[in-house]
Amino acid sequence: MPISPSLIVLIVLGVIFLIATFFIVKQQTAAVIERFGRFQSIRQSGLQFKIPLVDRIAGKLSLKIQQLDVIVETKTLDDVFVRLKVSVQYMVIKDKVYDAFYKLDYPHDQITSYVFDVVRAEVPKMKLDDVFVKKDDIAIAVKTELNDAMMDYGYDIIKTLVTDIDPDAQVKAAMNRINASEREKIAAQYEGDAQRILIVEKAKAEAESKRLQGQGIADQRREIARGLEESVEVLNKVGINSQEASALIVVTQHYDTLQSIGEETNSNLILLPNSPQAGSDMLNNMVASFTASNQIGEAMKEAKRKKGESEK
Repeated sequence: MPISPSLIVLIVLGVIFLIATFFIVKQQTAAVIERFGRFQSIRQSGLQFKIPLVDRIAGKLSLKIQQLDVIVETKTLDDVFVRLKVSVQYMVIKDKVYDAFYKLDYPHDQITSYVFDVVRAEVPKMKLDDVFVKKDDIAIAVKTELNDAMMDYGYDIIKTLVTDIDPDAQVKAAMNRINASEREKIAAQYEGDAQRILIVEKAKAEAESKRLQGQGIADQRREIARGLEESVEVLNKVGINSQEASALIVVTQHYDTLQSIGEETNSNLILLPNSPQAGSDMLNNMVASFTASNQIGEAMKEAKRKKGESEK
């Protein structure tokens, strides 16, 4: 039996009616339902029902956290123009969807206006360096002002951040030059300190070297004096008095010196007496000393020989 056209129309109308009756609201979203242009209810996420041709979805609001970036240009206390980027994170309060939907048409414009007002009231009180240091204070001031104003409209300000501070290009170049100059000055101070330390340590090392050298010379002279003393004592034991022993030692050292000088091939020795008589006296004294030393040597040998015979 063929289906009548009227039945087909009724079926189509029924399908359309069912489609218009049920609707789906996504997660973290709220739908505002109006009945004949008047607020009826707020529907949360899930499958929802409305009367076709009577109820309508007036709009939907996201309940997620949203972010609005506002760029504000203002002047600091030291007359430097600077651009600040303020990021405002906000969300619709779930229990105040009605206020957020009906009380405020353009929330972005409203938030932007408050950000401009707060930033241009706070930054002119600070110098440029303080703006960088106290950017968190600016963000807190913006959040406080926005919370007080937007809470009545159903919006909660989660957080505000000053994410960028951009002074004029010439000002940034000057700041870089100042920073470079400060670093160069610190580097020069460190280099000066290092050079001063090197000079002081070098002077200490030289002083210590001189001290040790002097101590070595003193020890050398002390040992020479001790050797001479021992030599005199040995000569005294064989019957040579101190005066004769001293003369013998002087003559011996004199010839040792001449021998040392003669061993050097490139050395020249010049003896300049004060007068001919003084030179003759000096030569006679040396000859006499040498003769005396020979006699002393022979006497010592004779004494040793007699001592050996008596022991036998």
